[in-house]
Amino acid sequence: MSAKFGPAGTAESFKTMGYKKSVQLPEYLNKFGLDHFEYQCGQGVRVSQEAAAEIGKALKEGGISVSIHAPYFISLSGVDEEKRLNSINYILASARAAKAMGAKRIVIHSGSCAKISRAEALELAKETMRLARQALIDEGLEDIICCPETMGKVNQLGTLEEVIEICKVDDSFLPTVDFGHLYARTFGGIKTKQDYADMLDKLENGLGIDRARVFHSHFSRIMYTEKGGEKKHMTFTDNGGYGPEFEPLMELIYAKGWSPTFICESAGTQTEDAKAMKDYYCGLYS
Repeated sequence: MSAKFGPAGTAESFKTMGYKKSVQLPEYLNKFGLDHFEYQCGQGVRVSQEAAAEIGKALKEGGISVSIHAPYFISLSGVDEEKRLNSINYILASARAAKAMGAKRIVIHSGSCAKISRAEALELAKETMRLARQALIDEGLEDIICCPETMGKVNQLGTLEEVIEICKVDDSFLPTVDFGHLYARTFGGIKTKQDYADMLDKLENGLGIDRARVFHSHFSRIMYTEKGGEKKHMTFTDNGGYGPEFEPLMELIYAKGWSPTFICESAGTQTEDAKAMKDYYCGLYS
């Protein structure tokens, strides 16, 4: 078993190559040699059960696995209890779509902690995820894996350590490690292979090897500000010294024999950049 690679949603090339419908995704992705797709529900779960099932069937027949990004407006740590608990409904809606589409993983944003301490925000997030997990079980969706994500802005909950703590709430949870976000919130702090190695060690020490080796991941180069962190996603061909670099990470994953899923979130070239990552990773085997 080896790492998987794919884009977050459809890149600009999907349309320029003449594709129009989601059921055409397998043909499109196979042309790039990719094997995963992350369906975007960031603005809400708007895909019907029927459409989700049709897309999932096409992806399965094309040999493409799939995950779902839950709505961006989920706030696990919100101080408004009604809004915070409503996040559970968004997670449930994402899980229903995932079930219909044949997806096993849903990526979940953690929200802000600007109005309370990070410790308080973390405890609220953990409680929200406990309730969400129970809601999934109650609805027969216990096989859907929640993947809390590391975040790119300094005022957001979602350092690597915080995400590991949220994942400790339930043994089924897997972290979504967004290396671009971590690069942005540490103001360019991922510079060396050892920086990546330290992160992977934290995953293994915090969650155990079985979960660490199959973690979910987002990757892109990111522009950041010196105060707030993440500003915007870039592409692999953008000039200007944007980071982080993916090659050292691919070398570590190959050396460890781990099997994560890498989702590329480049701005408009996510398919092409996912291919660049996979090509480099596969080249390490030769």
